[in-house]
Amino acid sequence: MEADKIKDSIKRAAQELFRKFGYHKTSVNEIAKKAKIAKATIYKYFDSKEAVLHALLMDYIKVSVDELIHTNTPDMGEEEQLNNLIMKTCRLSYTICNEFIGWDFIRESANSQAFLKNLSNELEELLVYAFSQLNGIRKHDAYLQKLRFLVKCSKSIVFSFAFTSVSDSDVRKNFVSFQKEILPYLVKAAITI
Repeated sequence: MEADKIKDSIKRAAQELFRKFGYHKTSVNEIAKKAKIAKATIYKYFDSKEAVLHALLMDYIKVSVDELIHTNTPDMGEEEQLNNLIMKTCRLSYTICNEFIGWDFIRESANSQAFLKNLSNELEELLVYAFSQLNGIRKHDAYLQKLRFLVKCSKSIVFSFAFTSVSDSDVRKNFVSFQKEILPYLVKAAITI
């Protein structure tokens, strides 16, 4: 499977460059050079630099969602389990924004809001699906409805940090505030649904 090796090489090169310089400051030429392939080869497998980023993030998210879901402790109460899951999801969102895309790009790019909205919608679907398949037992619809409510509310709040924070330390402060001051009320609201 030569095609898979080439795609993986492109994604590895892009990941390293995005983490080091940010998405906005990394060119397709630099990705090609790092992957030791021609620029045209990238376009054979990906329509754009954004498509490379999307593929990279979806790979990362799929692995992370699997880890998130399967590290939940079954002996936790419903409230604690939902709180734990949402905080792990928020940390995943932060990592995506901080390490792969870069906060400057998120705040400055007109395309970033649409990109993040699509990405967060895919993350939501992956989380709800993965949770429904947990331990091979389908969770009842009411519980999945609670999870979807929590994920929707949380992702709206968390992604808003990117557009309203001035610095990385502001983003971290907002996460702490969300965890302590907002999330407990969202979880209680979800449980009463």
